[in-house]
Amino acid sequence: MNDQMAATSGQDRETARKVIVVTGASSGIGEATALRLAAEGHHVVLGARREERLRALVRDIRGSGGSAEHRSLDVTDPDSVREALDATVRGQGRVDALVNNAGVMPLSRMDALLVDEWDRMVDVNVKGLLHGVAAALPHFQRQGSGHFVTVASIGAHEVVPTSAVYSGTKFAAWAITEGLRLELDPGIRVTTVSPGVVESELADHITDPGAQEAMRTYRRNALSADAIARAVAFALGQPADVDVNEIIVRPAAQR
Repeated sequence: MNDQMAATSGQDRETARKVIVVTGASSGIGEATALRLAAEGHHVVLGARREERLRALVRDIRGSGGSAEHRSLDVTDPDSVREALDATVRGQGRVDALVNNAGVMPLSRMDALLVDEWDRMVDVNVKGLLHGVAAALPHFQRQGSGHFVTVASIGAHEVVPTSAVYSGTKFAAWAITEGLRLELDPGIRVTTVSPGVVESELADHITDPGAQEAMRTYRRNALSADAIARAVAFALGQPADVDVNEIIVRPAAQR
């Protein structure tokens, strides 16, 4: 029993500190996830375009005794994402997990014909996810281990008026992530976290007046971003032989 406990303790020490890259880390769920993972003792690499915000978050994490760095990262640019992952591996020797969190949600009715916003959702929510997979997967395969976490949405499971394109991109994110899980070796784990209504900046970029009004009603019961961060941390904290495939988290009042 003592030998078993010692072995377990050694394994715990080996896996306690992970190197985790979080995209879209400058606000909302990404920020909350980075803060929570750092508080749990992991080294977090914060990726986003707003470098000043990232620098401030890194200072906060380090000031609280955590370990963090930031990388300028635009998920719509595959070279930017690849360089962020490669630089992480050069600096830390490995990357244990990628939290594909970056996303946009400019909801609108289809007949509003906001084609530029449709394109932006596809570029960030779908192509951005693929760019993350392409950047991290070679490292995971070389290591023989890794963990993809996709932050999708309850919109991947249901469509409401004004969410048609957004839900389409999030269903695509869910499908890509599930396909990845089925194709990869068991050493590389894959999780989808689908949040319901959450306090974040996502809704601030809605330009359609009807969608803005609907979102104001939805947000009365919004969860904190940390509720989603806890779900991400739960999935990442499981033993190597446990793969949490999907978590749906929504306010108790959301139907």
